[in-house]
Amino acid sequence: MAALLLGIDTAFGRCSAGLYDMDAGRMLARAEPETGKGHAEQLFGIIDAVLAEAGASYGSLGRLAVTVGPGSFTGLRVGVSAARGLALTLGIPAIGVTTLETLAAAYAASHDAVLSILDAKRGEVYAALYGRDAMLLNGPAALAPKELSEFIVPAARARSLALVGTGGAIAGSALPDRDVVLLSETAAVDIAVLCRLAAGRDAVEAPRPLYLRGADAKPAAAAGLFAMTGESAPQSP
Repeated sequence: MAALLLGIDTAFGRCSAGLYDMDAGRMLARAEPETGKGHAEQLFGIIDAVLAEAGASYGSLGRLAVTVGPGSFTGLRVGVSAARGLALTLGIPAIGVTTLETLAAAYAASHDAVLSILDAKRGEVYAALYGRDAMLLNGPAALAPKELSEFIVPAARARSLALVGTGGAIAGSALPDRDVVLLSETAAVDIAVLCRLAAGRDAVEAPRPLYLRGADAKPAAAAGLFAMTGESAPQSP
């Protein structure tokens, strides 16, 4: 039987699931609807549909992958809680991957330096800097745009700096002396990229939401999901 990986992403407006054949290195089925809110109510229906499309079942899964943030507080808790709960129930590993890495990885093979950056509001951005083949050079971090010049120093030798994410225009304005290429201004995670990244790494610990800063108020946890204690809430980007 093929080694199957189920990828889950609820970090932003999409409620996504995808099934990946780790032996063949290809997607078997995927669904990435723009749902806005309501991830908790829709996620398992989407997962069920993806499994059915591929003729697979929960029992045939060998690994799970989930985006851990930064992103929407409620969305992250829904996805991470679902992945942890399934991993515990099925006795399989779950791999957490940051949204910043997933956004950058789609372009890292063709650029020497990629700055994955999200508009975090309140005068800040969430950023992570990657080299060729998505090698992490700095971050992830929450910082003010004026701090980006120092943040990208590890990529100083790169001819140009590729920008991806909703904070791309902010970074371009904050780096007037840097040769930048704006590739994408969205926060839409490609579920296939998430699956590919998770398939190539080992599970070290259970995934946890990546919160780069606290929020003004703490929303209630999504009802009926796997509990995660001791975590502060972020402001959604």
